[in-house]
Amino acid sequence: MSRDSRAISKLLRHTAGERGLTMSADGWAAITDVLRVLGLTRERLDVAVRENDKQRLQVDGERIRACQGHSLKGMPVTREALENSWERVYPDDLLWHGTNHAALPAIRREGLRAGRRTHVHLAPAKDSHVGRRTAVEVLLGVDCADLAVYRAPNGVLLTREVPADAIVRVDAVH
Repeated sequence: MSRDSRAISKLLRHTAGERGLTMSADGWAAITDVLRVLGLTRERLDVAVRENDKQRLQVDGERIRACQGHSLKGMPVTREALENSWERVYPDDLLWHGTNHAALPAIRREGLRAGRRTHVHLAPAKDSHVGRRTAVEVLLGVDCADLAVYRAPNGVLLTREVPADAIVRVDAVH
């Protein structure tokens, strides 16, 4: 990911509030405002959006947003507005969440919590690249029958939290 792409993603996902960027509750900001805050040209922004490896950025006319992954604190986005802008899905198969061995005891007790983010990220398949962190040691299979699950425009699947009893498989990554 390019430096510009990282800067745009960080602004739209985590630092808009502290940097004074006006955003809607579902994460949209005027491209002219983003360019001003970051000191970028429109051409550099367009290249950063096009080359973003996880397709995190979405452009619609003269506005831009991060598809998902927003921080809760200090950001003008709300869970409700984001969910209303995403597609509600009803998965038949398990969804997957990657984590590390050190996190397993807490996850077994508490389930998966969004923490400082708006939602927990899930992936549709064990080998999926969307919704998956690097350095994953363990894949958790999640039964989403009783969960509200949404698909962001870049394909990442999201839910507010996953109760411990909805985690029905734990597979080591080799």
